[in-house]
Amino acid sequence: MKISVLGCGRWGSFIAWYLAGRGFDVCSWGPEGGSSYETLRKTGKNEYVTLDERIRLTCDLEEAVTRADTLIVSISSQGLRGFMRRVCAYDVADKDFVLCMKGIEADTGNRLSEVLVQSGISPAHIAVWVGPGHIQAFTQGIPNCMVVDSTSEALKRKLADGFRSELIRFYYGTDLIGTEIGAAAKNVVGIVAGVLDGCGYGALKGALMARGAREVARLIRAMGGSELSAYGLAHLGDYEATLFSEYSHNRMYGEMLVKGEKFPKLAEGVPTAAAMKKLGEAHGVDLPITNAVYDLCYGRAEEAGEDCRARCMELLARLFARDTKTEFYV
Repeated sequence: MKISVLGCGRWGSFIAWYLAGRGFDVCSWGPEGGSSYETLRKTGKNEYVTLDERIRLTCDLEEAVTRADTLIVSISSQGLRGFMRRVCAYDVADKDFVLCMKGIEADTGNRLSEVLVQSGISPAHIAVWVGPGHIQAFTQGIPNCMVVDSTSEALKRKLADGFRSELIRFYYGTDLIGTEIGAAAKNVVGIVAGVLDGCGYGALKGALMARGAREVARLIRAMGGSELSAYGLAHLGDYEATLFSEYSHNRMYGEMLVKGEKFPKLAEGVPTAAAMKKLGEAHGVDLPITNAVYDLCYGRAEEAGEDCRARCMELLARLFARDTKTEFYV
């Protein structure tokens, strides 16, 4: 299997590092002039990994796409549609695509695999690779479990069986809708976890985990997936890495938001909250936590300092003021 990893940020560079260590022929692509690519080109490493000398590093997209039979995509989820227009300028009819991003297209509410299908890729050639784990832990040799899902049984088994190691135990996903929605939605819940940390309400994280997973389960079910997927590795299984870890971008975004500070890196939970709000309205699903995050991130984003903290406390109070319901209402 010849592999090109398209995107050389933190996850892209880790995936290239990991698969090269598994003995695969790996090419790592990044855009010329991009900070991630230029750092790797100049130093051969970044803050996460040192690239194996066997990895071919390139900024030539045509070279990366045409040389491989498996294309692993690890870029910002909101840029996927435009990026696929560039990729599909080449012959990709027989290539397998593996999405290693966790998001939902904000403008449309489309899952990322749907974006690929709309770009002309056959569902039989599309898989997603998601689940818990931080690069900083993996590179220290700390193992974790992840999921590969696809509508193609043959593809997900080929990938999961081929990529497994003592560092990552893979499971075969059985619900592409639930896997994708769950993986994306955990970032929204991660923002709330950061808000709780910033407000000194960390003890509420247990309740957040229970209610967050239940909210996502309702959405998955309404979209035609299995609500059990919300309690699997792609969503609930990723809570430790997203709600508690010092490395979590989304948790840190929420904590800094309370303080009125700008988070300098990508927090995928922000556009995902907008996408989930759209999906909740389209499917008639009650998403109180998601809607609170949307209001916080988009309603009065210009606030700072104590004003922003007060806004966070106001939204928490609003959630607590909701009518009493049965715990597992549909």
